[in-house]
Formats: sequence, C-alpha cells, structure tokens
Amino acid sequence: MAVNAVPQGSRLCLILQVGTDEIGNPVYRTRSYSGVKPEASDQDVYDVAMVLADLQELPLVEVLRVNNIELTETWE
Repeated sequence: MAVNAVPQGSRLCLILQVGTDEIGNPVYRTRSYSGVKPEASDQDVYDVAMVLADLQELPLVEVLRVNNIELTETWE
C-alpha cells in the first residue's frame, strides 16, 4: 500500500513582536492569512508577506507558510 499526498491549500503566517513582558522577553502575535493556493511559489508568498508586513505597525519577526496536505492510502 502506498500513500498519496494531495495538497489542500496553504496559510501564510506573520509573526509580529508586540512588545516585551515584565522580565524583558519578547511577546509575539501571529497574523494568519488562509486561502494561499498550493501552486503559489514560495517567492510569491514571501513577496506578499513583505507587502503585508509593510502595512503593519508592529515589527515583523518571522514569515511562515503552513501547507495542508491530505494523505490517503492507495491500493496497487
């Protein structure tokens, strides 16, 4: 039996620093954008992330792309 991977979509996440806690550790918030097409290139997704980051008042710390993939069994 083999496993078949079918892309279901992606989500773009921007990790933003909202400040620091009482002992000086950074505090983060995540802004997520769903509906990213699985066939979109990583470069295009990153470029969109940079445009969205420019619209934020908070500093960008990290960009994540989370891919959703359905795994199914195939019988040969």
